[in-house]
Amino acid sequence: MLNEAEVRQFARDWIAAWNAHDIEAVLSHYAREVTLNSPVVVEVLKDESGTVVGKEALGNYFQRGLGVHCQLRFELVDVLWGLRSAVLYYKNHLGTKTAEYMEFDANGKVIKVVANYSG
Repeated sequence: MLNEAEVRQFARDWIAAWNAHDIEAVLSHYAREVTLNSPVVVEVLKDESGTVVGKEALGNYFQRGLGVHCQLRFELVDVLWGLRSAVLYYKNHLGTKTAEYMEFDANGKVIKVVANYSG
């Protein structure tokens, strides 16, 4: 079970890792068996499923994304938490808003992500 303090710290650490463009630090938040679903996957990987499976594949996807958006920077707007999940609501350097629903495994690592974007 997650509590507010844990989720807020997770969000701060996750945002800081992204803003540092430190892929290893970003990936440290994810389980080996992670699944990510995002419309950006369709754009970046040309994969109509919009799904990335596994930590290694996720790292490759993130690396490609940073290659396309080398000025990428996130600003945390809000954090919501549940028993084993969280939603990070943030905006990027272009002003696009994102909400990522994340489920956590028993070890506190993200096992599932569903990303949603504003226009």
